[in-house]
Amino acid sequence: MTAILARLGDPNRAFWLTRSVARAIGVNLTDAMQQGEISAADYTAMVTRCRKCLHAEACEAWLAVNGAGAERAPAHCANADLLNALPVARRRVRL
Repeated sequence: MTAILARLGDPNRAFWLTRSVARAIGVNLTDAMQQGEISAADYTAMVTRCRKCLHAEACEAWLAVNGAGAERAPAHCANADLLNALPVARRRVRL
């Protein structure tokens, strides 16, 4: 029998990357849980997916450029589909 082990990155880093990418696109994950848009299990799965992702450095670089506001999560994000589907907490004013 052969076991395949998944690489898991730092849980603290993944937690903050998940929250930061969400915040960059205007999604508040705490509010999303309170509104029933995601469950605690969904949130845990998001952090775990981020821990398994090999693009943490790319997310950090994306946040350095887009942390002040982006329309969508980066394509390389393991949680992009879910994050992009959540309602935006605040609409950005366009000048």
